[in-house]
Order: sequence, then structure tokens, then C-alpha cells
Amino acid sequence: MDNLTPKRFSQLIDSGQEKLIIGGLKGIEKENLRLSQTGFIAQTPHPKAFGAALTHTSITTDYSEALMELITPPSAQITDSLNYLNKIHQFVYDHLPNEFLLAASMPCGIDGDKSIPIAQYGTSNIGQMKHIYRQGLGHRYGRTMQAIAGIHFNYSIPEQLWPTLQALNKNSQPALDFIADQYFNLIRNFLNQGWLLLYLFGASPAICKNFFKDRPLTHNTFESFDNHTFYLPYATSLRMSDIGYKSDNQADLEIDYNSLIGYVNSLTAAIETPYADYKKIGLKNNGEYKQLNTNILQIENEFYNTIRPKQISASGEKPTLALQRRGIQYVEIRSLDLDIYHPSGIDTHTAHFLEAFLLTCLFQESPKSTPKQQQINNQNLSTVAHKGRRPDLLLNHNGKKTTLTEWATNILESMTPICQTLDQGQIGNPYQNALTQQINCTTQPEQTPSAKIIADMQKNQQPFARFAIEQSRLHEQHYRQQQLNTEETDTFTKMSTLSKKRLAEIEASDHISFDDFLAQYFQQH
Repeated sequence: MDNLTPKRFSQLIDSGQEKLIIGGLKGIEKENLRLSQTGFIAQTPHPKAFGAALTHTSITTDYSEALMELITPPSAQITDSLNYLNKIHQFVYDHLPNEFLLAASMPCGIDGDKSIPIAQYGTSNIGQMKHIYRQGLGHRYGRTMQAIAGIHFNYSIPEQLWPTLQALNKNSQPALDFIADQYFNLIRNFLNQGWLLLYLFGASPAICKNFFKDRPLTHNTFESFDNHTFYLPYATSLRMSDIGYKSDNQADLEIDYNSLIGYVNSLTAAIETPYADYKKIGLKNNGEYKQLNTNILQIENEFYNTIRPKQISASGEKPTLALQRRGIQYVEIRSLDLDIYHPSGIDTHTAHFLEAFLLTCLFQESPKSTPKQQQINNQNLSTVAHKGRRPDLLLNHNGKKTTLTEWATNILESMTPICQTLDQGQIGNPYQNALTQQINCTTQPEQTPSAKIIADMQKNQQPFARFAIEQSRLHEQHYRQQQLNTEETDTFTKMSTLSKKRLAEIEASDHISFDDFLAQYFQQH
């Protein structure tokens, strides 16, 4: 094997068991703003045809009542996940006659925080908790930031790989502990190299000026594209920059990525540590909750990072407890912008690439993380978000200045044997093709989505909002010109009906006050 192949993967190849990496489960969560026909954020409630947002497994809402979230079940074949995502979109459009979905990650058609309605989940205690949590986010960060949309890519390492990997590592830990440690190996490498996804797939190099209507004047760092649009000429993903999912109080958090217990303890500490600015907001106003607590984080989900270890939680179970009790089930990648050129927001090349990239992160050597390394990772991410396509851009790689192109090329070349293995049994080598496409992007930055967006805006002399809405209309047209068959429609309709029934059951089963429910939630251990 060449010297760029991860050593631990070479061991698997030498043992003749490399095919065990095939068949990990993939799932996709996709956010979309609903817009009215005038191009402004919809003020209508979550449509009844889509069922109850609290209990529907595939169609729900994120921060706003107008911010839909479409979720696929996990599947071993990524094409199955993408086909399902496409079908959800089709069902949505079949039942959304007077609105359409915004194809861009950065919101258009908003008019300050008050134009963004916070999602409602009914009268149950868990539903109220979800709503109040969002109220708190609005008070802490402003609603505008919460209207940003993206793709979450969920990935679970194949179960059959773990025993072999543990044997090759001569490791005698309990299986759940070994698996957790391996996932954290992956996570640390992802945090170190995740800037690559912003370069390759970032699709938010421009932003509407009205995004800053109710936000601090951070826009002094931007250039005017026209009267309506700010941009940066070499930006890749402003969604992942300091105007997007970044905040001052979280910048100083030292989350431990070296073990599951360290991760849980450091996250729990943030949820239990008071924060002066949030105390000023207050917990209640005239008996109505403004936020769940006045601590650094209200709950785990408030911690914004590019990757999270995940375990499926029972209703009302704290995510950190689910991790402690049952270990890590999968990782959630959170740094993907919506692909504005694709009707469902992500294409097969991207999905194939992500699976191979995550497996590469698993098999690479993974030094323990330090606060200094986390600062370097954050700085590299910010640099690529703001100016990733700048020629000869330098990043900090193990304390040395390295060009983005050189580092990206090394990462991509190290993915080759994993892509070759994943392609076994596939038609047309989809993983190697996806890799080749991204290798081309490292030497031809004009091929990246962020470059194409700026080029198209310049060519058509369009502000970002007009460009984004035109693309959205093309995708709308794509779905309006077709329909689900009767059987598929019936399946989604039954899911909506079942979600309403489940909601009613949950609301009928509440027998304690919300104050008591919240106290019990935070006392779980």
C-alpha cells in the first residue's frame, strides 16, 4: 500500500476483511424554509397535511414553524436514502399548493426577527419544552440565525466491523467502550479536517443585507455585491462563519473529545453552569418561560458543532444519558450547506464522498485533542468559510503553515483505497467517481458550488435573493411536474394520521405540571 493509506486500514486489508466497511447506515435530515408566493417567509402554521411536527418521523419543523425538516430512515444504500428524501419532497409539494421551499441555506424573504414564527408543538409538556427551548434560542442568538438551513448527514459504522477491528487492535475493553473510543477517533479527525467539506460543498458565499436587520453590525467585514447583497469573493460557507452558527459564549467552551465520559461531563457542565448574560434575559416573564434555564447551554442540542456523537433517545430522555447508557450509535455531520443546484439539496456524489470521508477519519491515527488544537481547528474552519477559494490559502496543519490545496490533496488521496473497497459490488464505481470529482475541485476552485453561485450571480447581475428564489422555483417546477403514485401517497398520508394520533395520546397522558416536568428532566442521572 502507498504511504497515504491509513495504517489501520492497511491492517484490515492485510487480514482480508476490508469488505466489512461496506453497508454502514446512512440517513439525511434536510431543513428548508417555506416561502409564500411573494417570496417572503411563510406566516402560515405547519400544514395539517403533514401531520404533527412533534411525532412525525419524516416531516417535522426545526426552529421556526416555517422551517421544515425532512428526515429519511437509515439505510445501508445511500441511494435508498436519497430516493426517500426525493419522495418526501414530492409529497410536500403535492400538498403545498401556495408555497415553495427555499433552496438556499442562508435565509431570504425575512424581515427581521419578528417575521420568523417560532415552531409550535402542542400542549404536552415535551411539546412545550421544545417551544420554550426555541424561545430561549431567539433571546440568546436572535431568530434570524435560527432560520439558517442545512443538511445533516447521519452515519453509523457497520456493526460487523467492530469485533474484527477490536481483535486487530488487540483490545480487551467492553465492546461499547471500544466502539465509543473508535467513534471519538473519527470525531477528532473530522474536527481536524472538516474544513474540507466547507471548501468542497460550501454553498453560501453571499447573503441578503436584510439578514443583519436585527443583528450586530458584523457586516463591516463584507463587501457589497450590489445594493441588496453582501458577499466575500473567496467565501465558501458563510453559514459556517461567525455570522452563522458561531457564538461568543460557546467559543470558550472546552468540550472533551477524548472519551465518551469526558464528552458527557464537559457538555453536562455547560448545561449546569450559569451565564451572566442569560441571567439578564431572565427565566420567566409574568409566569411565562423565556428559556429553559439561564445557563451556558439550555440543553445539549444548543451546542453548535460540525459533528455530534448520537444515540437515539427515548421521549424525554437527556441525550447525554442516552449516550452514557447505550453508547454511540452514529455520528451526525452538521456542516453541509444545501446544494442550491439540486432539487432535494444533496446529490449522490456528495453522499458517497461523505461516507468514504468518515471512514477515512475512522482509520487515520487520531492524537488526543487539546484546547489549543480545538482553537486551531476552529480557526481553520473560519478561514475556509471566509476565504477558502483564495489561491495559495494557508492553513495551520500540526503547527505548520500548509496550503489548502496540498493538505486537501493528501486527505483525498488517502481516501482512494476506502473508495475502491466501497465500490466492490457497486455498478459504475460511484465512490471513486465522487472522489475524482472532488479532487478536480481542489485544483479547479471554480468548480466548487460557492464559486458557481458567485459566477451565476455576476453573469445574470442578480442579487443573492433573486438568484436563490429562481433556483427554488426551478426545483418547485421539477416537483410540480410529477406526482407520487397512489401507494406512496397513502403511505405518507397514514404517517401523518398516525403522528396526530400519537400527539393526542402524549397530550392526554401528561399528569404533572410543566414546572415539575422540567425539574424532573434536568434531575435525570
